[in-house]
Amino acid sequence: MTDATLTRFRQSIDNIDAALVFMLAERFKVTQAVGRYKAEAGLPPADPGREEAQIARLRALAQDADLDPEFSEKFLRFIIDEVIRHHRQAQEAGADAGTPGA
Repeated sequence: MTDATLTRFRQSIDNIDAALVFMLAERFKVTQAVGRYKAEAGLPPADPGREEAQIARLRALAQDADLDPEFSEKFLRFIIDEVIRHHRQAQEAGADAGTPGA
C-alpha cells in the first residue's frame, strides 16, 4: 500500500538530492580548476585561513537556516578534505609532467 503523502515527500527529497548532486558536481568543477591554477602558480594545495573562514561563514548560514551548525561543519569539512586531495593530485600531476621521461 502506498501512502500518497509519503510519496510526495519522497519525490521532493529525490528532487533535492538530485539538485545537491548537480551543485556538488559544479562546485568540484570549479575547485578542480582552482587546483590546476594553484599547481601552475606554485601555490599550496590547502589554505587553512580560507578554510576556517568558510567554516565560520557556513556555520552562521546553517544557524540562520535552522540547520545544525555541527552537521554543516562536518559536511563542509568532508568537502574541503576532498578538494585538498584533488589539489594535491593536481600538484603531483604537474610535478610528474615536469619530470623528464614522465
